[in-house]
Amino acid sequence: MNRIRRLAGGALLTALAASGAMPALATPSAIATAPVELRAVDARYGADGVVEAVKQATVAAQLQGRVVELRVNAGETVAQGQVLARIDEREAAQALASSEAQIARAQAEFANARANLERTQRLLEQNFVSKAALDKAQADYDAASAALAAAKAAAAQAGTVKGYAVVTAPFAGVVAERLVELGDLAQPGKPMFVIFDPAALRVVADVPEDTVTELRGKVESATVEIPALGRAFRPKAITVLPAADVRTHTKRVRLDLPPDAKGAYPGMFARAYFATGQAKKLLIPAQAVSYRSEVAGAYVVNDKGEIRFRQLRLGEKSGEKSVEVLAGLAPGERVALDPVAALAQMKAAR
Repeated sequence: MNRIRRLAGGALLTALAASGAMPALATPSAIATAPVELRAVDARYGADGVVEAVKQATVAAQLQGRVVELRVNAGETVAQGQVLARIDEREAAQALASSEAQIARAQAEFANARANLERTQRLLEQNFVSKAALDKAQADYDAASAALAAAKAAAAQAGTVKGYAVVTAPFAGVVAERLVELGDLAQPGKPMFVIFDPAALRVVADVPEDTVTELRGKVESATVEIPALGRAFRPKAITVLPAADVRTHTKRVRLDLPPDAKGAYPGMFARAYFATGQAKKLLIPAQAVSYRSEVAGAYVVNDKGEIRFRQLRLGEKSGEKSVEVLAGLAPGERVALDPVAALAQMKAAR
């Protein structure tokens, strides 16, 4: 009897579903997928590099004295000629005053020597003095003139030294470091500030000599990636320095960053990639990659719609949208483009 009831109930449900009186049983929603493809892409050589400023200066003291004023801190933007700091100028001011006093003394001696020369010339014309007296007066005049010129030069030098008490920015930029504190003793040559121009940056990388030879003529296809920014840039200019490092047998390559490289600053880690030819690589969309702790993987969807997580060994990125798969997938398989939705559906199916 129970068996008859079950059969009757099943027939009734079937009839209701067929007539539309009962909704169909829910099925898992479709997950967007992409095929695992073996494609020919540019083979690249990658080299670790660092961002540096094309225009950078270390502003050092040119005068000895205590730092009596600091006007900027690290990270601040400064204009060309802006005052950065002041050094105690009292000693330099005294030296300038002494030089100006020497000028006054030299001017007086010069005026006296000139008057004596003119007087001796008139006396010689009247035969009251000898030619030797005129020669001595001329020598005294020349010596006084030279002493006056030396005094003026010394005063100008003292004035220049006094001007070193005001430390200014050599160009517009950003203060990367402030290396002094208020009250520190400044010494000629002692660094005080490091300033760089953020509008002109480049990436420098060391490339093996034999690889540099392969890159010649192909550097126009180079790219620069800055992981901290999550962006890749096409350098606007590339320079290969002619000299090689005798210890590492590498050559330094400079890649100038474009103006739109916002957020980059000196010292950032970067990678430079150079195209060296063509190679076939197994690729999947970068958005399909999912990370579990430090394990990379992807959700593979088979023909029946079943979803399984597959651990992968990944290679380098191919452009901005694809990544190379070294192990874990085969050509023709399909991976979920939305790992979060694929995980939710996989759990719901269990």
